[in-house]
Amino acid sequence: MAAPPLPGPLAHLAPLLGHYGYWAVGAVVLVEDFGVPAPGETILLAAGVYAGTGRLNVVAVAVIAFAAAVVGDNIGYGIGRLGGRPFVHRWGRYVFLTPKRFQAAEEFFGRHGGKIVTVARFIEGLRQANGIIAGTTGMHWRRFLAFNALGAALWVGLWTTLAYLVGSHITAVDDEISRYQLYVLVAAGVLIAALVVRHLLLRRRRREA
Repeated sequence: MAAPPLPGPLAHLAPLLGHYGYWAVGAVVLVEDFGVPAPGETILLAAGVYAGTGRLNVVAVAVIAFAAAVVGDNIGYGIGRLGGRPFVHRWGRYVFLTPKRFQAAEEFFGRHGGKIVTVARFIEGLRQANGIIAGTTGMHWRRFLAFNALGAALWVGLWTTLAYLVGSHITAVDDEISRYQLYVLVAAGVLIAALVVRHLLLRRRRREA
């Protein structure tokens, strides 16, 4: 079965996937996971779609992406552990990891402990800095490895499976998403506004009390 044209942000990855296949998946996920700005999640979705149409093997995509994610984060852990904060502050800005962003991420990491290593896989920004922060904060490597492997398995499993199931229907799915996108954005805006108003009212009541 011929692979359908990839829509939206997936489209620019079609030549890369078509030419390098599994190598592209492994390389992009690997470099993203030790801090280099790269479309790791996007290429995983695109590879899953290709697997759903028979262009790639879904098991091979998942195994390669999982291995690349774990290795990439461990490289990041090594960078954080050996280089520490001075290294990150000096070179981080070249990969958009400014001292301010790094400090905010590190504080968030510190508040939530080891479980954030698993959850961080699904959070843009933390996914790229996850290993580096774990290294700079001195988390034990075995503990980091366990949480990191769990997060990688969940992340790869979720996006690969969803993209694989969509497969050749990706264009129709994208059309449906685009059709209702405005309604979703309006609903999200209303919800956010309601939460802000509720927060302000509660704060006002506390002050009056």
